[in-house]
Formats: sequence, structure tokens, C-alpha cells
Amino acid sequence: MTKKEIYSEWTKLSGNADLPIFMQSWWLDAVCAGKEWNVMLYPADADSADKVVAAMPYLIRKRLGVKFVIMPQMTQIGGMTELMSEGVKDIAADFAAQLDKMGLAYYYQQYPRGSAFPEEMAQLGFKVRKRLTYRIEDLSNLDKVIDAFSKNKKRQLQKALSLHGERGKMNAEQFYAFHTHCLLERGKKISYSREFLLVLEKKTQRLGCSEIVSIHNADGEVYAAAFVVWDKHSMYYLIPCYSETYKDSGAGALLVLECIKLAREKGVMFDFEGSMISGVAKHYKQFGAVGHEYCSVEKYYKWWFRFATAWNWLRLRKYN
Repeated sequence: MTKKEIYSEWTKLSGNADLPIFMQSWWLDAVCAGKEWNVMLYPADADSADKVVAAMPYLIRKRLGVKFVIMPQMTQIGGMTELMSEGVKDIAADFAAQLDKMGLAYYYQQYPRGSAFPEEMAQLGFKVRKRLTYRIEDLSNLDKVIDAFSKNKKRQLQKALSLHGERGKMNAEQFYAFHTHCLLERGKKISYSREFLLVLEKKTQRLGCSEIVSIHNADGEVYAAAFVVWDKHSMYYLIPCYSETYKDSGAGALLVLECIKLAREKGVMFDFEGSMISGVAKHYKQFGAVGHEYCSVEKYYKWWFRFATAWNWLRLRKYN
């Protein structure tokens, strides 16, 4: 068995039932299609899933002969994860040593919330930064959830309802075209390919863990839409988009509410999928979302990588 095959079996073990969707092998197959992802195991010579104590899936990229590890697109969480909380120091040291042997110029991953590994990696010379994702954890009382919306978001919600905005569905092709149009209205280009979305939608739909939610009017004109995915604990507001033409319709607030309703139907919490951008964070907090910390871990192995290709390279390292 290859390490990826062993990892796929390992993620299915009962002790790993809580792994985020972003660390599932099938998710990595989808978001890394056409790219190279692999996994480190601990112990490194494990030849079956029941012998694995910890694992670190990673995406490795190569450009002009330079190798670096970064987060895949649309993937909030990666890094190291363990079956048991014992031996974290030894596991971190082992994985760090394996990274040292890979000949990397740069390493960057975002670790699961509550992971003990970032602290250990900091001791090993890696740079650890705190990041925030915004979540609404208790959806049991929908009235209470809406009551936590800011006055501004409540006004937007009422406006959308007065304009007869309602929830609908889109397929991946329609969503991609709509998202592309929304960005063009702002003079921007879409950051992922049509093929990327089609593969991701096919994989997640097959496993029943995604939906494309849209808000449209009585004439079928789409105001806003979002591609959401979920695992056993959380629904992630993965790719939201809003038409500039209908920016004053309040559809954005209604879109969030409809996605929250869907999360409530699935029995999971709602995660806005993070943002370190102050304006976006402020927007999420107006829905009553609370910030929760997780950590990024990075290391420059080659000093020149920090300066060599500032935007073209480093824009790849963070996708949310």
C-alpha cells in the first residue's frame, strides 16, 4: 500500500471520525487534482492504517525547480494530526526532520483548531501565527440566532424579504458562471478554474456533503449564491458571491440566513471559513459570529524565497 492509501484507511478509523473535511483523503484528491499531494506518517515505516499514530498530508508545488509546501485551494485546515495526544513532541520532531530532507524553499500549513503541534513546531524553529475563523456554534434556536444579527443585517434581511428574495439551487456550471460575472463587475478575475469546481462539486455531492445555495427574485434573477460544504461538526461558507447589480437588495444577509438554516437542518455549526481581512471579519461578526483561533505554521528554508517573487509566489500560500 502507498502512504496515501494507508492514510485513506487511517482517516476511516473510529478515532479519526472527527477529522475536518479538509483533511480527508478524498477532499485532497479533489482540490489537488492535477497537482502532487502526499502524506507523512508516524511511524514512517507504518505499513497499515492500524499502526499509524499521526499523519501530515501536504500539497507540494514546484516552480522553476523550486519546491514548496502550501495549502490547497479552498482548504482551511491541514498540517499534522494525531490519533492520540501522547508523544506530540516526538512526532513533531520526526515530521520536522522529514521536511528538512525534502529540499524545500518554503513550508506553510494551517493546523486544526486546538492542535498541540503548532507550539511544538515553534520550538523547532517554525513561525507560528494565530488566525481566526468566525463561527455560530449554537443553531438550536433560530430566533435567537437572528436576534444576534446587527441592526444593519436585520434591515438588509427585511429588505431582501420585501423584494421577494427566496432560496434556490444552482448547479456547478451555473455557479461558476455567476461567480465569474460577479467578479467581473468588480474588475476582478476568478481564482479557481471551472474544472476545479466541477471536480469538487462532483466529489462532495457524491458523499452528500455540499450544496450550492442561491438567492433569486420571482423572475429567477440571481442576487447571491454560496457553495457550502460540511462534515460531522461544521458547515463551511466556502465560496460566497454577490452580484454588484443587486448589492442594495439585502440578498447577502438572506443568503447567510439560508445557509445557517441548512446547517441547522444538518445538525452542525456554521463556520464562515475564516478571514484575517478586517472588513470581512467585521461583516461576519455582524451575524453574531464569534472568532475562534487556529494556527498557521511556516518556515523559510531558503532565505531568498522571502524576496524572490513576492506576489506571484506568496499569493499562493493563503486562500481564505
